[in-house]
Amino acid sequence: MDAKNKKPLILLELNEINFDVVERYLDADAARFPALKKLLSGARIRTSCEKQYEALEPWIQWASVHTGNTYAEHGVFRLGDMVGSNVPQIFEQMERAGLKVGAISAMNAENRLKQPAYFIPDPWTQTPADESWWSKTLGQAVSQAVNDNAQARITPKSLLVVLLGLLRFARVAHYPKYLWLVLGTPRKPWLKALLLDLLLHDLHWRMFNAKRPNFSTLFLNAGAHIQHHYFFNAEPLREDSPKKNPSWYVPESADPLADVLGLYDLIVGEYFERTDTEVVLATGLAQKPYDRVKFYYRLNRHADFLRGLGITFKGVFPRMTRDFLIEFESVQQAKAAQDVLVGVRVVGGGEPLFGEIDNRGSSLFVTLTYPQEITEQTQYQAGDRKAALLPEVSFVAIKNGMHQEEGFAFFTPGAAKHAPADKAHVAQLAGTLKDYFDLAH
Repeated sequence: MDAKNKKPLILLELNEINFDVVERYLDADAARFPALKKLLSGARIRTSCEKQYEALEPWIQWASVHTGNTYAEHGVFRLGDMVGSNVPQIFEQMERAGLKVGAISAMNAENRLKQPAYFIPDPWTQTPADESWWSKTLGQAVSQAVNDNAQARITPKSLLVVLLGLLRFARVAHYPKYLWLVLGTPRKPWLKALLLDLLLHDLHWRMFNAKRPNFSTLFLNAGAHIQHHYFFNAEPLREDSPKKNPSWYVPESADPLADVLGLYDLIVGEYFERTDTEVVLATGLAQKPYDRVKFYYRLNRHADFLRGLGITFKGVFPRMTRDFLIEFESVQQAKAAQDVLVGVRVVGGGEPLFGEIDNRGSSLFVTLTYPQEITEQTQYQAGDRKAALLPEVSFVAIKNGMHQEEGFAFFTPGAAKHAPADKAHVAQLAGTLKDYFDLAH
């Protein structure tokens, strides 16, 4: 059969969800998540990836899914680094084969499509959206809201665009769910992440139905976010783990993971019940409960902080949670900035504020690694200067989840014929997608 005449294929990326934990919820209550229960009874495999922990990052593993290469082969180590690389992605490969391609929020993917059905980049990767007004404006608004989430700051323009996006793309059948999420957010702040995932799902659903691409990708991150921040509160894990979140952080009775799984039960059910498509659902990798207490903070105003240190730079670009990229006019500027940042220490123990600085010549990729609680008494020192640290940062989370090399993938019957072997590297999922369309690897 000609590839164009096959059913469209959707790659649904539920980032880092641990389906072993989902099964434990279902062991306790078999009727709780009916679509996820049905998913677990169908065609599925466990996936693997790199064993070294520094490579267990979603932006590395999704790059593997999108390219068919392991980390050693594609070499993409940082979020956003796919941009400008010469590593081929399935998106443009499928387009060159004559297929129509769409993607919404695919992590660490560069838009190289000549005529995308639609393309909205993930919130952290500097690559253009497609030419439509909605894709451009919604992409920018979501990026601003996600990157400033730690400060609970959304600009009036972004808020207006998101509201317009809800009016335009929210499906009537989901209005009760949107209402529940909006009304619940003041006491359950994690519901904001669910609200975004539901909007992205509805956006993808409508764009997919309108444009009918042969291949489309949707990336959803609320589950990964909630596992990282609230895994200790998951009901099936409470007896296993001695780690508890403080009550000021999240109520002891709350279970944010159950909330997001309830949303994913709705979304998964809708995609896997379609008869006009085939679906591959993948997690990339997964998470397990963290084994120690670690606080995450994010700079409030990256550019202002750097200027306060006397650093001269061309541009600064926030990435996920604690990371940011600084670009310079020259290699010399970058080296001078690195020397300054290496010397920024937290007063008392002398621990570095930025424990990871990756010098790339004329740019630095920096991570705020200080893991302790920051209080009004906490100061940082740069040279002879001491200043309060708390006004410079926003609390992001107490880390609850850590990455594991094992992930999960599920297939509708037409896609299952092309599934890799159990425990295959996630890179082999690219072969599944190509095989479905009879494309050469």
